[in-house]
Amino acid sequence: MKLRTMMCILAIAGGLTLPVFAQSNSEANSSGSMNSSSSAASDAAKIADQIKALEAKMAGQQEVIADQQEQLAALREQLRKLQQQAAAQEQQVSDGALAGTPHLENATLRMPSASTEGQPGESTTRSTGSPAPPQDEKESPLSFRIGGAEFTPGGFVDFTSIFRTTNTGNLGTNFFSIPFNNGLSGAAGRLSEEKFTAQNSRISAKMTDQFGANDVTAYYEMDFLGNDAVNTNVTSNSHTFRLRLYFLDFKRGKWEFLGGQAWSWLTPNRNGLSPMPDDVFYTKDEDFNYQVGLTWTRAPQFRVVYHPNGHWAMGVALENADQFGGQGEVPFPIAFSATLANQIDEANTSNAPILFPDVIPKIAYDTNMNGKHFHAEVAGLLSQFKVAVEPTTAAPSGFVTHHATGGGVEAAINLELFKGFNVVANAFYSDGGGRYIFGMAPDLVILPTNAPGDTCGIVGTVTQSAEGCDVRIGLVHSASGMGGFEWAVTPHTMLYGYYGGMYAQRNFAADLTSTMAMQPFIGFGGPNSATNNNRAISEPTLGWIQTFWKSPQYGALQLITQASYVTRSPWFVGAGQPKNAHLTMGWVNLRYVLP
Repeated sequence: MKLRTMMCILAIAGGLTLPVFAQSNSEANSSGSMNSSSSAASDAAKIADQIKALEAKMAGQQEVIADQQEQLAALREQLRKLQQQAAAQEQQVSDGALAGTPHLENATLRMPSASTEGQPGESTTRSTGSPAPPQDEKESPLSFRIGGAEFTPGGFVDFTSIFRTTNTGNLGTNFFSIPFNNGLSGAAGRLSEEKFTAQNSRISAKMTDQFGANDVTAYYEMDFLGNDAVNTNVTSNSHTFRLRLYFLDFKRGKWEFLGGQAWSWLTPNRNGLSPMPDDVFYTKDEDFNYQVGLTWTRAPQFRVVYHPNGHWAMGVALENADQFGGQGEVPFPIAFSATLANQIDEANTSNAPILFPDVIPKIAYDTNMNGKHFHAEVAGLLSQFKVAVEPTTAAPSGFVTHHATGGGVEAAINLELFKGFNVVANAFYSDGGGRYIFGMAPDLVILPTNAPGDTCGIVGTVTQSAEGCDVRIGLVHSASGMGGFEWAVTPHTMLYGYYGGMYAQRNFAADLTSTMAMQPFIGFGGPNSATNNNRAISEPTLGWIQTFWKSPQYGALQLITQASYVTRSPWFVGAGQPKNAHLTMGWVNLRYVLP
């Protein structure tokens, strides 16, 4: 319309100009020129032709503009569809992360900043341990910045119901001491238990920063499973806040350093050698003590890691050691028991001397095979033990020391067979590493021996006094392993199952320092040993995790269930007694995961 209006104005202007132009020409040629009227007609024709040509050109431009507007509308529609598809894919990734990480430390979801290597719901850092890049603040309303550092609080709130067919007396299952149900363990074997608790609720925070070529990650994690007062359940239920993890991880180029309290490197990883909880495999069990067959501790440590490329990681860790002599099941030679009491930790002392930290080298390989994640690792263990006693010779010569070196090896794999379905397995064998299989076997025993140049105990058929005796350190061989699957059936549903077991070899001797006519056997697993000297323990487990709803802004609501059956077989039981103790248990947990 604008074009036609302009054309009309030009036409009218041309029409009005013609008479004026003609009059002007007439006055200019009043001398008698006979050609004035023919010139005016010729000029008018030229102007009309020019107007027609201009009108044609403008009509063509209008058609081009209309075509461009149609193309622009089509491009806008394509962009809108692509944005909808991207938003749908992002929601599916978020759903998969929630379905794949709904449990325990794995459920310390930092949903907006998850950076994984193919595993659903895993690390908030890369497998090399470098911090994930900052994300949009709108995705995580709890994240905030101070200077260049990003702080991300996390955790979850739990309401847990625990049922067991026998009374273990603890929230987390003490697999090594489940009672016999025939009365051999007293009334506990005849009493079932049902407990409610919120103690597994967790609080965590992660801080990441970068300055120059240096990446820094600090992390802490707490729960309420500390040592409670004995009257906690009477009125207040005031449970004790306790430290789980607290470490600083520093990365520069291909090198990485860590100091603080973290999961042991004998605990299997899911990704690389990362210390972040989401990158560590400790099952998805709801049991606060996890699973029989799992090798684990959380210990103060210092690590050095080298990352030669994106697939390999290798390093050495120095971890806090412990001279672990069992949980009260291993007796010492009677003549030295008082001296050894504070040198060996029987789960009742925290000041046992430590000769040297445990040395744990570890190497891991990670890759994606056709888009499916694969992780494999091998770790070693070097431990040192030392005790000091005063031999009971006729002429005492003071304290002498005895030393022993232990070791072990751990291996694990984590393989995604098909989308959302992972196969997991780990194994551990040691000479003096029972502490790392949840203390279900002692690291060492102390056995009597002859003092140099003297005779201890029985000579022929005559029982001597304790004079002439010394001791030696005996290490206990132990092994554990487990295998299973984790299956994200849908973005909201996960099924998992594991089977794990442990074995501890006996190591015992007669107590030559005893003056009894029938000298008892001491050490681990000998004749007439207590029923907590366990030869083997096993546990199959099935679990189901359902996510009802989730939001990057507001967190997630989940239902976690677990059913397990534990069998414990001691080295010795009396005549007519059952060979095994059994326990069936079920866990139901309602969890709100913080965003």
